[in-house]
Amino acid sequence: MLRAVIDTNVIISGLQSNAGRSYELLQKLYEDAFIPVVSVPLVLEYEEVITRRLVPGVFSKRDVDTFLDYFCTVSDRIKIHYLWRPTLKDPFDDHVLELAIAAGCNYIVTYNLKDFKGAERFGVKALRPSDFIHLLEEET
Repeated sequence: MLRAVIDTNVIISGLQSNAGRSYELLQKLYEDAFIPVVSVPLVLEYEEVITRRLVPGVFSKRDVDTFLDYFCTVSDRIKIHYLWRPTLKDPFDDHVLELAIAAGCNYIVTYNLKDFKGAERFGVKALRPSDFIHLLEEET
């Protein structure tokens, strides 16, 4: 089964609209189609960004907590014991790459492909949600 780190921008996109590929990817969590990989820093980032970016009144704090609890339940939780910094252009993305390396997973699902340029040298490929969904469909 494929494993991937899901970048925060994909989570936000999937929660904001049910019309796109990010939403479709989040729905695949319920189908056990892949295994997301998380770390404490990434979950904290998800929480902070979701709380800040989503429209108040649409999602309550309880909704955010429920989503994150479920997401963590279906994810492999990885402790990162080493750091590869600095590696990427944006130092705030290094922890995402480090998680993929520590977890031994080959994919980071993101809309910001250029931010993960250089990840390939660690055997990690950045893919858009649509490309990752295509990989999932090829596996079934």
